[in-house]
Amino acid sequence: MKLYDLSQPLNQDAPFWPYYPPFEVKYIKRKAEHGVNAQYIQTSNHMGTHLDAPRHFVTGGMTIDEIPLEWLYGPGVIVDLSDEVGELDLYTPEMIEKRVEVRNGDMLLLHTGWHRYAQFGESPDEEKYIHRHPGAHRDMVQWLLDKKIHIWGVDCISTDHPMDLPIGRFLGKGMHGHCDKVREMCEKKFGKENMDDLFPESDYQMTHNQLFPHNCMHIENLGGDIDKPEILNKRITLGCFPWKFKGGEAAFCRTVAFLEE
Repeated sequence: MKLYDLSQPLNQDAPFWPYYPPFEVKYIKRKAEHGVNAQYIQTSNHMGTHLDAPRHFVTGGMTIDEIPLEWLYGPGVIVDLSDEVGELDLYTPEMIEKRVEVRNGDMLLLHTGWHRYAQFGESPDEEKYIHRHPGAHRDMVQWLLDKKIHIWGVDCISTDHPMDLPIGRFLGKGMHGHCDKVREMCEKKFGKENMDDLFPESDYQMTHNQLFPHNCMHIENLGGDIDKPEILNKRITLGCFPWKFKGGEAAFCRTVAFLEE
């Protein structure tokens, strides 16, 4: 059995979700003074490789500690979409199904190639990583529910497209105007006349608002070995291991692929 780490490194340099508190770390004891090294951290849950539980968007939703273990480990696929999606593109069920068989109840991870732009990737570019990543087409929602998928994930900062997020709607309005720049790029890509159809107001934070009530949750900021060809577009075993955070709406997690040799 060979193991592949699909997680991004996390420390104070990692990009955090805009306007969320950053990751902070400091030593509270040092070996020379106290005979031991000990650190203290303060952070939001939504940076680095993390699992969003339904509680993130549903007041009485399932929390991290309530997720059944069998949902966090088992058969699944890592689908390589990196040759088909680029800046601000939409991925669809059709793109996935033409590459690999996805079965009911699978864990589903998507490799878009976007992890290369994260802080510790090959070509770190914080604005590109956060503002211009690909995202889910609205057809993904019903397809994921029909497939009875509880855990899916992407190597992007969000499963949602930037136009379905603050990034494309109001981020930096009146200041840096990031949302206006993103909208302009999307209008050139998709056509101004198609924007309301592709990104209606009702689809705001679509994969969060429309999937979490059905206990279909996701991992964001995947990376690490996710681009290894030997684990792509084939049926393998996957695991997502968050800490047992009682009442947690999200948690940092180590995501792993298991390949039989």
